Amino acid sequence: MFGLIRMIIVGLVAGYAGNYLMSGKAELNINCLLVGVVGSVLGHFVFGLFGLAAYGLVGELIVSVCGTCLFLYLVKRFR
Repeated sequence: MFGLIRMIIVGLVAGYAGNYLMSGKAELNINCLLVGVVGSVLGHFVFGLFGLAAYGLVGELIVSVCGTCLFLYLVKRFR
């Protein structure tokens, strides 16, 4: 149960930070949560390909924000 809550919080923060970094505007809504969760999964996958792993809350946030920025870049690129 705590893992799910932690994933939602990390996804929300990563989505908010990723949206702010990529577009320059700060919005906090359900889209940020969804983008953050997808970006978190993408970030952990990409970091795993390079043999890197994130430990702790700060590591998860860094990987999630990087994945969210990558996801938003890909969405804008192929849209």
